[in-house]
Amino acid sequence: MGKSLRRIFSEKIQVRTFIARFLSPERVFISGFAAVILLGAFILWLPFAVSEARLSFVDALFTSTSAVCVTGLATIDLGKDLSMAGQIVTIFLFQIGGLGIITFSTVFFVLMGRGISVKGREIVQSSFLHTPRRDLLTILKSVLGFTLVFETLGVLLLYIPFSRDYSPGWALYHAIYNSISAFNNCGYSLFADSLMRYQGDWVVNFTIVGLLVCGGIGFVVQYEVFSRLRGRQKRLSLHTKMALVTTAVLLVGGAILFYLFEKDFILRDAPIQNQFLASIFQSASPRTCGYNTVDIGALTNPAILLIMILMFIGASPGSTGGGVKTTSAALIFLLVWNRFRGREEVNVCNRTIPKEIITRTIFIIFASAFSVSVITSLLLLATGDYLPPFQSRHHFVEYLFESVSAFGTVGLSMNLTPKLNDIQKIAITILMFAGRVGPLTLAFSLSRRALKKTLTYAEEGIMVG
Repeated sequence: MGKSLRRIFSEKIQVRTFIARFLSPERVFISGFAAVILLGAFILWLPFAVSEARLSFVDALFTSTSAVCVTGLATIDLGKDLSMAGQIVTIFLFQIGGLGIITFSTVFFVLMGRGISVKGREIVQSSFLHTPRRDLLTILKSVLGFTLVFETLGVLLLYIPFSRDYSPGWALYHAIYNSISAFNNCGYSLFADSLMRYQGDWVVNFTIVGLLVCGGIGFVVQYEVFSRLRGRQKRLSLHTKMALVTTAVLLVGGAILFYLFEKDFILRDAPIQNQFLASIFQSASPRTCGYNTVDIGALTNPAILLIMILMFIGASPGSTGGGVKTTSAALIFLLVWNRFRGREEVNVCNRTIPKEIITRTIFIIFASAFSVSVITSLLLLATGDYLPPFQSRHHFVEYLFESVSAFGTVGLSMNLTPKLNDIQKIAITILMFAGRVGPLTLAFSLSRRALKKTLTYAEEGIMVG
């Protein structure tokens, strides 16, 4: 009897050890997203979630992935093809996807008095924080608090213009849907034309821009700014400073460039007010939200290039957005700037950035560009059109734009998404997932063991550049 108990106890320890080694923080993070996506796809595939014809499983999977990964690309018309029950399901999907399933489960366990495990703490810290902090639970509670406050404020502001076009009940429903979608940087809208009908509305434009910027700035940035304003924190961290400055530069610079590129084209006949609002909106939205107030497919080539750059950069780390992140773009710029000045180290604000972070940044940008290139190639190969080059040349720009939008979890499209075949939809689905969890996290999850030190051999130079 004693031997049997010892054997059972030993087997349990071995199972727990295997699970602890296999379920690394990265794998738990990715598995959580994958589980929610599959559950959402199955629910949207059921008859009650659609208004008329049943969705194919590929479309259900695409819609669920786009919602959970807060992308916003859609192969269907959400307002027509989904029933109200299906639309409400998408609200839960992009709310959970924006904040992260780990956040919800951790806060739930804390509220139930179960506390937070060491692995759970490690996962949450890697999702939201740039350095480990003791006040993790306080920050987690502030995440939910900020979300509730911003989304409620968005509902109240959006209800005013929506109430002019809809009955009170429908106006409130649209306000709730768009407020949650905007804060989570999803870009899903029940309007067939996104927000083009509200191009000149100050309230709609600035409310949506405010929500997506607050959601994309990062929760730790929100927490530090709020603590600084209340006098609880003496100084902002370097991460917060870089995120704020880079966001402001991209927002203002993007708006100016968009206006210069389109003032004689798509904005030519619009009133001054609409030109100003459209430029601001199209500068903010590509930073992983996906709403649009102009026809993206009718933009000039320079404007399309600008939007692709903004989509690739994306939001800030620890936020509801995707992309390679604002801090990564800032670090690459600082790396080049310091090299031009003859400095080996990357210095900013009287601080030196660790070489490990610089190496990780370079890897993230390279892996991201490689992922976009591979998926763009697959889209081109799977197009099925065998037209002469001069008739199909536009496909390259459209598919590249679609791939960058999917990776950056943006949701903007040159009116291409509904035309994708099943193979292309699956390819975009994979890229949306990779863009949300991050290529570096995905690579770590696929590796069997962590990086370890190896032998160091004699150095020998090669020619580069």
